[in-house]
Amino acid sequence: MLTEKSRELWWELDTEERQILGALKDFLKAEVAPGAAERDRTGEFPLAIVKKLGELGVMGANVPEEYGGAGLSTRVFARMLEEIGGVDGSLGLTVASHNSLCTGHILIAGNEAQKREFLPKLATAEMLGAWGLTEPGSGSDAAAMRTRAQETPEGFVINGSKQFITQGSVAGVYVINARTDPAPSEDKKHLGLSAFVFYGPVEGLRIGRKEEKLGLHSSDTAQLLFEDLHLEKDALLGVRGKGFYDVLRVLDGGRIGIAALSVGLGRAALEFAAKYALEREQFGKPIAEFQGVSFKLAEMATNLEAARLLYLRAAELKDAGRPFSGEAAQAKMFASEVAVRACDEAIQILGGYGYIKEYPVERYWRDARLMRIGEGTTEVLKVIIARNLLAQFR
Repeated sequence: MLTEKSRELWWELDTEERQILGALKDFLKAEVAPGAAERDRTGEFPLAIVKKLGELGVMGANVPEEYGGAGLSTRVFARMLEEIGGVDGSLGLTVASHNSLCTGHILIAGNEAQKREFLPKLATAEMLGAWGLTEPGSGSDAAAMRTRAQETPEGFVINGSKQFITQGSVAGVYVINARTDPAPSEDKKHLGLSAFVFYGPVEGLRIGRKEEKLGLHSSDTAQLLFEDLHLEKDALLGVRGKGFYDVLRVLDGGRIGIAALSVGLGRAALEFAAKYALEREQFGKPIAEFQGVSFKLAEMATNLEAARLLYLRAAELKDAGRPFSGEAAQAKMFASEVAVRACDEAIQILGGYGYIKEYPVERYWRDARLMRIGEGTTEVLKVIIARNLLAQFR
């Protein structure tokens, strides 16, 4: 894993990886950054940009080459997400959810036929992926979902709804989690859940309300309504009734991506605030020379660098095939918290200018705020971290 001569330290990029990141940075600077603020204002989904990212291999970063993907490591993909997040948080969330959730679930649980059917279309962004877990009454308690998949002689019929689904209204491939079997008991309600993969739009799936959000405005977020959606038996993804275990694995991987995206947003806020502090003068000198400002920048930089090392460590473990659930939870919890804090401090450094839309730091804060909620709230992640910690002493 760490034998490349051009990598002296485990977290460094080798020559080929630097070239990949360099090409992405050039694309982001030329084609994403100029319109990021306007897309935030209008909420327009950047389909053309996503298609170009598909051509660059970004939308199938972790998909093996045999299925049409780039076959990149989790570590490199996470670095890509950090770079995207530093330019456009909405686009970063689109890339993260498409790769880690929908595509990730198929990679984890799909049979060979399903992988060959869906992965090439997802890897090239011919179709976008949506992943349905959250429901109006089921968030952190995913096992309490009420969406049902009733078995029929032909396959399954799904009824229910999903809430806050990224790419919900623009996807061409859907992975939906539903209950196929009754839970044997209250303490085992996670049993009996299954996942299904299918193309959309399709009869029986209706796009509900498109959400108006605090931030991440050009990321598509919608409600999905299922009214007698008929699926054939081969739509079942993974083992019937054991889907919850696959969900946990999907979320573990997704948390690495959200951690990286968080670092990107926090880094963008830090860089803008540092440049501003060197230019803005008060009392006859740049405000960067005041400890009240420079100490803020020092703490922001240190925390974000620590967050980067945490997500890279989790990614390295995942790539090595080793357990990484606890490390992913730590990375996502810490990175999301310090990113929001960095964005808030950037606003403070800019003062009144930080509070107006002429400057981007308020957008960074609005976008970063979701990172403490999506793919495991800070509070849920603390439970996971504590559980992993205490297990070592039992």
